[in-house]
Amino acid sequence: MRLTLLGTGDARQVPVYGCSCVACDRARVYPQRRRGPCCALVECGGQRWLIDSGLSDLTERFAPHSLSGILQTHYHADHAQGLLQLRWGQGLVIPVHGPADPEGLADLYKHPGILDFSQPFAAFERRQLGELIVTALPLTHSKPTFGYLLEEAGLEGQGRRIAYLTDTVGVPEETATFLAGKPLDVLALDCSNAPQPQAPRNHNDLTRALQVIEQLQPGEALLTHIGHSFDAWLLDHPDSLPAGVSLAFDGLSI
Repeated sequence: MRLTLLGTGDARQVPVYGCSCVACDRARVYPQRRRGPCCALVECGGQRWLIDSGLSDLTERFAPHSLSGILQTHYHADHAQGLLQLRWGQGLVIPVHGPADPEGLADLYKHPGILDFSQPFAAFERRQLGELIVTALPLTHSKPTFGYLLEEAGLEGQGRRIAYLTDTVGVPEETATFLAGKPLDVLALDCSNAPQPQAPRNHNDLTRALQVIEQLQPGEALLTHIGHSFDAWLLDHPDSLPAGVSLAFDGLSI
């Protein structure tokens, strides 16, 4: 199983339009410091599943029939806007598995085109997709949102186990309890902000992210959904991440 983080930014992305902070200025000079909309690609056996679809160039990145489908965490625009164009393709059907959300995004449900939204996940539902096993994990966000536990099938417990948890503040108790019995090789976790005196409303700050990591004890933790102010803060606090915790970047593959 391979997980590639295609985008690791928050809704503003990096650089932020009109911002001249050190992180945004650095990203304009060094393209590798840029952060696109938060999304990933998981490949296992012959399956290739996109996790979220906020990229605006999906039709250019992925040739027809090259994706098995899409695992949608939720329907905020920065995670789903790429579907608005993708749906108007021809000659194929792309399944989109995600939470049941009566609002969705814009008119996607009314005019789905080639997208098939007919099989939303239920909380903690487990589906086998070829050699990939996916379990939907409820998260704490302002829209119905799932993270995903990704496991390799047919390897008698020897395969990799990855949890992809974004967007969220902390982890709901039932999700943490479920994952306590599933030792994680890798945790990709929302961490949008530098440490805050109070918990943010929709996304982890570093304090809450480290609490989740301590709770779940993954072999390796990758912080994603990064905001420009957190990137800037880390330049002044380079030793803030403990061993086993690292900042993800666009294109990182594990």
